Amino acid sequence: MTAVGIDAIEIWTGKLTLDLPNTFAPQKGEDPEKYTKGLGLNASSFPDAHEDIVTMGANAAKRLMERKGLTPDDIGRIDVATESAFDNSKPVSTYIAGCLEQVYGEDFHHANKGERKFACIAGTQSLDDAYNWIKAGRNRGRAALVVATDTALYARGDPGEATQGAGAVAMLIDEDPSLVELSTHQGYGSADETDFLKPNQQFPSVDGKRSMQVYLARMREALEDYESVAGDSHPDDFAYIPFHTPFPGMVRKAGLLGYRHMIRDTPVEEELAEDIGLQPREDDFEDRETYEEAIREHMDDLKSTDAYREWYGEVIEPTLSISREVGNWYTGSVHIARASALKAAAEAGIDLAGKDLLVGSYGSGAQAEIHAETVRDGWKDEIEQLNIDEQIDERYDLSFAEYEKVHDRHNHDKTIEIEDFTLPEEEFVFTGWGRMNERTYEYVE
Repeated sequence: MTAVGIDAIEIWTGKLTLDLPNTFAPQKGEDPEKYTKGLGLNASSFPDAHEDIVTMGANAAKRLMERKGLTPDDIGRIDVATESAFDNSKPVSTYIAGCLEQVYGEDFHHANKGERKFACIAGTQSLDDAYNWIKAGRNRGRAALVVATDTALYARGDPGEATQGAGAVAMLIDEDPSLVELSTHQGYGSADETDFLKPNQQFPSVDGKRSMQVYLARMREALEDYESVAGDSHPDDFAYIPFHTPFPGMVRKAGLLGYRHMIRDTPVEEELAEDIGLQPREDDFEDRETYEEAIREHMDDLKSTDAYREWYGEVIEPTLSISREVGNWYTGSVHIARASALKAAAEAGIDLAGKDLLVGSYGSGAQAEIHAETVRDGWKDEIEQLNIDEQIDERYDLSFAEYEKVHDRHNHDKTIEIEDFTLPEEEFVFTGWGRMNERTYEYVE
């Protein structure tokens, strides 16, 4: 059976940055370590005045197509995942295709275009759609272009303000992929929740504590559902486990939950029991409340063990390096987690070919998906093409007053005008509005 998966990936970060410990924290009168150690974040990315979800997605896609030597005729579908869309009818994929057509001698009229929405999980759902389309034999030899692009803004003063971010991830889905092969084994956890939503409003309504609980509950359900088809999982099965990363501090909780689940009834649990005891079993308690308190105490002990710390440092920590510097990208966050892991392995000289990843995606509202991916032989050549470190280093460092203006500029308010902080060069830029209130774009040499 022909392998299908991610053949190539490109990343485009917003060209502005806000230093959280040194610029944001002093204005809030808070300890910088609340952000660096608590949330696990150093900085957030923001779009410049000429950037938005279309330009970031189109720029990532153009770089990917150029590097792979592709033309529009090679692409049979373009799927965009976003929760930052500005049109309730026309999909962002049509805007991105229109941008790309400005620099190619061909059009995308033959390509199926769509837009996925399910909070942050939509990027993974778009991967699934592209995978199924190819596996069904409907691609006629063409590849799929999946773009996850978002501007994650919160209202000023909202607790989520420090986790903001902006950027895009473009992925080429094709047969015989160079980067990772997608497995047929998937697991889901889904429920009707109101942990994070945008009911006809620009900024999200968020129940932070509830959102954390829902994230962990759906991830647990997805892992159990995954194991129902793939068999029991073990911490040693996976080279890396990239999670949806709204902020790294949230992943610390997901990693601990996953580790506890995977070592249950294994020799690892028995060995750790010498120091911290066996995991509590619900049948041993008279009521749920007492059992849950025992679980919390056990997990506090578990996260302090050398075995867990070593596993976390090797399997989870490398997935967080990009997110620490750019913040939450909503639909793109799990995909930059994957890129972070592969990038770390390449830099460390680790041979990942044939090794497995376990990818944990999540979208508020709420759904989690867990699936396996197998790293392909060409992974290192592909991942070394990324220039995300250069992009991060070259961002314009905003003052707090400048940040306030940028925040206002990108809240869909047409009356706010600011000058560009960076000079556009060889990229798509936002130029204004057309006669039907559509957003307009052009390519700047």
